[in-house]
Amino acid sequence: MTVLLATSGDLPQGEPGAAALDSVLHERGTDFAWVRWDDPAVDWAGADLVAVRSTWDYVTRHTEFLEWAGSLDQARLLNGADVFAWNHDKRYLADLGDLPAVPTLLADDRASLAAAVAELGTAVVKPRVGAGGAGLIVVTDPDDPRLGRPVRSHPDYPEVDGPWVVQPLVESIRTSGEVSVYVLGGRLTQRFDKQPGPGDVRVNEEFGGRVRAVDTGEVGDLAMRAYDAMAERFGRPMDYLRVDLLQWDGDWVVSELELIEPGLYLDVSPANAGPFADLLEARLRDVR
Repeated sequence: MTVLLATSGDLPQGEPGAAALDSVLHERGTDFAWVRWDDPAVDWAGADLVAVRSTWDYVTRHTEFLEWAGSLDQARLLNGADVFAWNHDKRYLADLGDLPAVPTLLADDRASLAAAVAELGTAVVKPRVGAGGAGLIVVTDPDDPRLGRPVRSHPDYPEVDGPWVVQPLVESIRTSGEVSVYVLGGRLTQRFDKQPGPGDVRVNEEFGGRVRAVDTGEVGDLAMRAYDAMAERFGRPMDYLRVDLLQWDGDWVVSELELIEPGLYLDVSPANAGPFADLLEARLRDVR
């Protein structure tokens, strides 16, 4: 196969809306297949290109996942295993240099969790390795009994212990919501505005969040600034990046960077299918 699109066992046909990407790739004559990242029968060395897509079960198997990514030919793996190793643990949010970002504290145990909550007042606590908003709690009391308990780092996977990141609650999540902006192949492509579900601060659809595609607007410059910062950090352009943004003190700031397996929201809008196919075509020209 020319291109292998890595997914998880519970998503054998790929991410939600994958048919839009499949259609574009078929139209362009790209030879591709969706395959499980943990399938020992897959001939990864025989692929011209490997793109990690919907490998969302890695959050409870991250050591195994990173070992797998590191075993591949890095010239043929989009973004690369070194990027995955840095990005899989949300501790990177405390290591963003000059990028404006939501203030982030790191906690490894119950005592440091309580100290962080006491410092911030109203705080958001979430697993350092996690996805989909699972395990996120909002607390105001350093003695809250939920602090330090095992949590689910993904709705479908077992409970795990910390470590955690602790951030102040960004109140604008209830009004402005969160914004996700994609940079694919060095180009701004699509913006999605996300609103939390009723009575929640999580914008993830699993928890009642709503997503809509909109024009990139005023956040494009910050998304490209994040792209440039990652290129400088790793010494090469990133193949893909999703920048999640919140409004903090009246300014847009980074809430997360997604460099491993950001869903393209193809089920909301197919607009990212063409640019992602462009990215694959460009990278195939590089490796052939």
